[in-house]
Formats: sequence, C-alpha cells, structure tokens
Amino acid sequence: MSLQIEHIILHQLIRKSETDIDVVLRESVLENHQVVTDLIADINRVYNNKAKAYGLFHENSLFETSVKEMKAGNQDFLNFTQQSVKQLRNELAKYPFAEGGTVIFCLYRYLAVEYLLIAVLNTCHSTLVNESLEISQTQYLDVDHADIIARIDITEWQTDPNSKRYLTFLKGRVGRKVSDFFMDYLGASEGLNAKNQNKNLVKAVDDYCQVIELDKQEKKAVREQVYGYCKGQLEAGEEIKLSNLAKELPTVDDNDFSSFIANQEYDLDEEFPVDRSTLRQLKKFSGSGGGLTINFDSDLLGERIKWDPNSDTLVIKGLPPNLRDQLQRNND
Repeated sequence: MSLQIEHIILHQLIRKSETDIDVVLRESVLENHQVVTDLIADINRVYNNKAKAYGLFHENSLFETSVKEMKAGNQDFLNFTQQSVKQLRNELAKYPFAEGGTVIFCLYRYLAVEYLLIAVLNTCHSTLVNESLEISQTQYLDVDHADIIARIDITEWQTDPNSKRYLTFLKGRVGRKVSDFFMDYLGASEGLNAKNQNKNLVKAVDDYCQVIELDKQEKKAVREQVYGYCKGQLEAGEEIKLSNLAKELPTVDDNDFSSFIANQEYDLDEEFPVDRSTLRQLKKFSGSGGGLTINFDSDLLGERIKWDPNSDTLVIKGLPPNLRDQLQRNND
C-alpha cells in the first residue's frame, strides 16, 4: 500500500463549559495495524473530496517551531503531540461555540511525500446488534462529516521555502469561524487562493478569445476545451498546468495563450488546484439574490435567453416544463 504511517496518536478535548476544556492525553503512540491505516485512508478520502484553503506558517508560529523540533529529533512525536494539543485547547477555549472532540495526529508518507495530518473528529453514538441479536450502544468517529482538518506537506515545507501552499485546511461547514481558532493554533494564514486563481483563468480565457477575434462558436469551443482539460485534471487528482493548457488552445499568427497571459496582469501561477465551482462559469451562468436564483448553460445566451443590459432584464424563450406547470397551477 502506498500509504505508510510513521506515527499516529489520539488525544481528546472535552468541553465542560464555555471556558473549561479538559484534555485527555494518550501516553503512547498507536501501533500501526490495518485498522489504523484504514482510518487515515478514510480521513484522506474525505479530506480530498472537500473544498480546501491553502496557507503557510507565520514567522512566529509556535506550531511550526514545534514541528521543526520534532523533525530535528529534539523532541519525540509523543511529546510533540501532547504539548500541541494543549495549545489547541487554549485556542479552542476562546470560542465558546466550538466543540471538543478526538484529536488525531498522524505523520505518514503517501506517494513518496511526507505529511503531517491533524484532525478534530466528533464522536457519534450508534446501536450495535451482535451475533446473538443482542443490542448495545457503540461509539464511532464521524469521519464523513469532519470539518476541522489540516494537513502539512512536510516535503514541500522543507524543500521550498517560498511555497504558499504547503499547508491545507478545510474551510468548515459554518464559515470562517470554525477554522479561525485552528489557524490561530497553527500560527498560519491563507496563502494561495485557488478560487481567485480559477477566476483569473476564466477571465484570461475570455480575454484571449476576444484578442484573437474568435467568433461565438469558436469561443464556445475554446471554453469547452478549457473546461474539459480542467475537469480531467480534477478527476485525475492533478492540478492545472498553464503550459499544458496553452498547448490545447488555438494560436493566431504570433499570439498564443502562454505569451498572452505572460504579458498581462492576471496574477496566475504556473500550477494551481482546480476549483470546480468557479470553472462552472465556463459552461454556465448563475447567480442568486433577492429571492431569485438563475442558472443556465452559457450557450443559451443569445439563443433562448436574451439579455438587455440597458433595462437589466433577461427574456427567456421556452420555459422548463416543470416550471411552466407550477406557474399554470399558481395562475388557476
């Protein structure tokens, strides 16, 4: 198996009140067996399928200093995690809305890259039926609904001091507040903004199509080509590589996509992660506000859907049948 666990340990944070949180420390690392490997593989699966932000440590990050000490052999993994979870408790206590949970620290290698993963998981209760059909209560870690996870790419952190993306973390289901205390605990801030990178790419593609004077059908084909490339990269677990993308786009005279973006201020990195929601703009127009939500394929604009910028109105020809039925019923 490509996932190789070096060290793993669990501690617990139990909230007693708004300001009081108990720390339950494990006194030894876990033995590496299949159940442990399956747990980390499961966390990785959930983590990779959720929206992430990218960051880097502050200069005065206590957590980064502790990781350096651990990697240098000046403190062992057990002591590192025990001290670190106490720091997490101190940050968590500042946010009365944040619950405790089981804190997992895992140092592992995956595909020749070393990672340090920190996750705070809730414990759920369930009913268990044994072979004798007797019922009992059991507990399990709620991995699927985890929203407090950070992962440090140790390899990139050590080899590329200018990187702004060796630390990744989940945004959290209830907004920035959940990840605030976690980022304070890590002593980190957001670095690479993948959503902005994808937005700039969409704008650059549209601008490029205009500069090389593509007609409507040609522009649509280019947008679909870009979307197909990015979707393929996402499905393969790879990032967008501008040099590879440029090879798939049309060239007119001496104009090519690589030269075009190099001479403009789009602030695009050569490689960056795919943001699925942003790239949908290549295929769809969407927006919501004031009780109205509109979403339609971009190729319908100018055909079934007409936009008048002067009156700020859309004219739709041919409503979806289910919408028409609802309107008719409401009109009866």
